[in-house]
Amino acid sequence: MNKEITKLTCPYCGETKDTAEGLREHVFKSHKARGLPAPEGRIKLIINRAEYEFHVKPNWTLYYLIHDKLGLTGAKQFCDRGACGSCTMIVDGKPVLSCMMLAIECDGKTVETVEGIAADGHPLIEAYVNNHAMQCGYCTPGFVVTSKALLDHNPDPTEEEIVEALAGNLCRCSTYPQHPIAVREAAAKMKAAKK
Repeated sequence: MNKEITKLTCPYCGETKDTAEGLREHVFKSHKARGLPAPEGRIKLIINRAEYEFHVKPNWTLYYLIHDKLGLTGAKQFCDRGACGSCTMIVDGKPVLSCMMLAIECDGKTVETVEGIAADGHPLIEAYVNNHAMQCGYCTPGFVVTSKALLDHNPDPTEEEIVEALAGNLCRCSTYPQHPIAVREAAAKMKAAKK
């Protein structure tokens, strides 16, 4: 008598488990996830304050979903290895490297891209322009998004705090000295606007 055994596959790493309980335990312990992704790859996201529902494949990254499928092309893919910061997006208030995050992990999350930051008229956009904090501009969206995440949590950062926050963002044109100046200018404008 042959009994068919069904293996359950982890959507994050591909490891297989014999039971649903085993799979849930693996996902919680190994991936620090709250639970299994939505069934059949259906996810809901809030992106730049608009609600979306997608059917995603298990290997799609957040970058691929938003850049290639949704068409918000502000984030850039430079290294595709989580080493440069050019693809940074804000997910539930934290800057993340969208090339390293699976879209299926983002079910129910809020995502903010450089397009949303610009549409809101954030002072960082003007400060980056005023202080020439870009040259070719390829890395600029990642720097702006990371800076926005910093200012959301620390509205009056020191130069050292800015440099530390932006340490994961790379610029081939070496515009590094201008970034703290631009971020401090934006912080000052935000502070003045609150008075």
